[in-house]
Amino acid sequence: MATRFHNLSDYDPSQVPATRGMSFGIVVSEWNGEITGKLLEGAVGALKDNGVADDDIKVMYVPGSFELTFGANQMIKHAGVDAVIALGCVVRGDTPHFDYVCQGTTQGIARLNATGDVPVIYGLLTTDDMAQAQARAGGSLGNKGTECAICAIKMVDFIWRLRN
Repeated sequence: MATRFHNLSDYDPSQVPATRGMSFGIVVSEWNGEITGKLLEGAVGALKDNGVADDDIKVMYVPGSFELTFGANQMIKHAGVDAVIALGCVVRGDTPHFDYVCQGTTQGIARLNATGDVPVIYGLLTTDDMAQAQARAGGSLGNKGTECAICAIKMVDFIWRLRN
């Protein structure tokens, strides 16, 4: 569903599984920090609103969005988390750099999900301009960070139900 038809912060609390015992890693790009900081606020807020303890949320930063894949992989290996939320923002510019970063990051996160046992939630904003990014980072379209946190909770629950 296109974001323009769905507020990213909207979810039905009754559809969110219990979070007891769940732990989450969040890897955040420093690039476009005014946006990624707001995405982080949305993610942490949604996790806490749904009962995740402060000690069960680990936040680490990487320089840019391309490094999100490496950061997520390292959190999986070393942080002992049940899911990783990758938050970044790439705004289209005048060169093909946008395409390379978006494609590489998307493929990297998809590879982690296809080959690993810990879900990595895709929270990369890929926008044409800063106004679109702001609208998706707590603005008129809600907060992608909130949406990613709810997705992470549901994916951990999915895995736990399969294993039990």
